[in-house]
Amino acid sequence: MLANPQPRRRSLISLTPLIDVVFILLVFFMLASNFLEWRSINLNAPAESTGRGSSIEGSILVEIRADGLRLSGLPISIEDLSGKISDHLKTSPDRGIFVKPAPSITLQETVSILDVLTAAGASNISLIKAPGQ
Repeated sequence: MLANPQPRRRSLISLTPLIDVVFILLVFFMLASNFLEWRSINLNAPAESTGRGSSIEGSILVEIRADGLRLSGLPISIEDLSGKISDHLKTSPDRGIFVKPAPSITLQETVSILDVLTAAGASNISLIKAPGQ
């Protein structure tokens, strides 16, 4: 037997390498992140129908359907929509525009149309839903 065995010394865990790794990961994810400029879309809720119909009188209806766009009931392409809307807004800049997406239309498609309308100069935009939705 060994005389006077020395007790085994416990090794200490250093936190410095762990902190270094966490810092490197933090820097990596900060550089790899995508910082988009978030913006909001201001929408006006249409007034409740009072029977007079004055809130929608003279307004423009843009329907987003699965088979395409319709402007006041007539089919239109997305390329022509901007020009038609800007023509309508030249005579009456405060004219209301109602956007009515079909139930099968995605939110992204609706937002794309809203972007086209705001680029054309529309400021009084309201979303409406079909009865029964």
